[in-house]
Amino acid sequence: MEGVVKWIDGAMFLAESGSGHSVIMDGPENNGGRNMGVRPMEMLLLGLGGCSAFDVMSMLHKSRQKVVDCRAELSAERADAVPAVFTSIHIHFVVTGHGLKENHVARAVSLSAEKYCSASIMMEAAGVAVTHSHELVEVDQD
Repeated sequence: MEGVVKWIDGAMFLAESGSGHSVIMDGPENNGGRNMGVRPMEMLLLGLGGCSAFDVMSMLHKSRQKVVDCRAELSAERADAVPAVFTSIHIHFVVTGHGLKENHVARAVSLSAEKYCSASIMMEAAGVAVTHSHELVEVDQD
């Protein structure tokens, strides 16, 4: 895996992934930024959410769950000192679908957390308390 981060101006950077995608990162105005993009630490948090959600959706698809929407709602706490590392992260999955089975969703979330999500497991290895929860939202089948 590769990537390049290029300084643009002030506290703004263009991050380019090895797969050919780009994202703007920027800092707050009080740090020389213009608030035109996500912060680098937000990128880490969003990456963790994306990694977990990818795992959960993959497992739910394999177990033939009829998912119409899945959200990973992320909340994190950071240390008050420098470096302001993450101290805890909570991922709450909201899975919406038809006839969803609680045990399938719970197992997908658990397996992602304990076995498959590289980002979550890496954060825990670094001392971040990562917790997970989930809820099911049933919608009528059209």
